[in-house]
Amino acid sequence: MREIVLIAITAIFVENFVLSKFLGICPFLGVSKKTSTAVGMGGAIIFVITISSTVTWVINEYLLIPNDLTYLQTIVFILVIAALVQLVETVMKKFMPPLYRALGIYLPLITTNCAVLGSALLIAERKYTFLQAVVFGFSAAVGFTLALVLFSGVRERIETNDIPVAFRGLPITLVAAALVSVAFFGFQGLFGI
Repeated sequence: MREIVLIAITAIFVENFVLSKFLGICPFLGVSKKTSTAVGMGGAIIFVITISSTVTWVINEYLLIPNDLTYLQTIVFILVIAALVQLVETVMKKFMPPLYRALGIYLPLITTNCAVLGSALLIAERKYTFLQAVVFGFSAAVGFTLALVLFSGVRERIETNDIPVAFRGLPITLVAAALVSVAFFGFQGLFGI
């Protein structure tokens, strides 16, 4: 049980995909302008990463490894992720049209989000058990969502402040992202992790 908790804490805080491993930066910067869209994207990311981590673990353990096809991991994992993103896109378009329009191009881009593929590849590399893979995938997605929502709050505050002309737009956004990343760096060494 202790190992499962450590995997979750590590994935959320210490090895945060966005702020520590710098995976998924494109949606992190693109969708974090408003908290409402950040929460919506976070929900989609949590669903896709958790389910893709589970499905890719099963495919890797019961199809690729026994048949010595591990060289196909990346292609197979991308196909699984693309299918899941299509499912999420269809459901959102049908049941949540405002959120679907707000996420725009970033929703189908989850397919090419390095955080989703990175989660599946890290699980295969670290040889996690099924339970560990599910916990790691879910926790990594929660960490991604946490970073996205926290940063959307920072960006909403930035919008109301008087920023020097040279720093307006992307420069102040990158400076703020670096400061949030430094804050998360404080979790290094937490519980001896």
